[in-house]
Amino acid sequence: MNICVYGASSNKINESFIKAGELLGNEIAKAGHTVVYGGGAEGMMGAVSRGAVYGGGKVIGIAPSFFKVDGTLYDKCTEFIYTETMRERKALLEEKSDAFITTPGGPGTYDEFFEIFTLRQLDKHTKPIVIYNINGYYDKLYEIMEQAIELDFMKPKNRDNYFISDNPKEIIAYLENYTPSSNGINDFKHIK
Repeated sequence: MNICVYGASSNKINESFIKAGELLGNEIAKAGHTVVYGGGAEGMMGAVSRGAVYGGGKVIGIAPSFFKVDGTLYDKCTEFIYTETMRERKALLEEKSDAFITTPGGPGTYDEFFEIFTLRQLDKHTKPIVIYNINGYYDKLYEIMEQAIELDFMKPKNRDNYFISDNPKEIIAYLENYTPSSNGINDFKHIK
């Protein structure tokens, strides 16, 4: 299975996030899966890719060619694909992946998560989506999603469109046991 991992590129984040990212990458590799990600050498992106490589796994990096700056991209990827734009990068990450894991990150990571989540809601794909909630990083996001459901901005069925966990083994088990299903787009229309 090709597993897309979204996450921060910052090298200033706390070491506990880095270690958790490396552990996730290692678990993905040990389970025989491939990491597909944005190609970064630092932050959560670098941590997950290093963990996968150290675990003997395959890593596919995808990044715009303008990121070719010393040390920005991870040079131990099994395969690297260069794009012209960020939009092309996002499209290829989606196309080449069978599942998605969002690790802690900033605006770019949120954008990637919400786009893939929205596409899932609209039945444009039936791939599993996981939020890797290291150190409770995404607790507030979970609260926002629940508030959106409570206030009728989002249907309760959306809870089935993502899985949240802080445990890499649990995440891998979820992905391996996931059964694709259609959302039934009409269930999401706000028609009374």
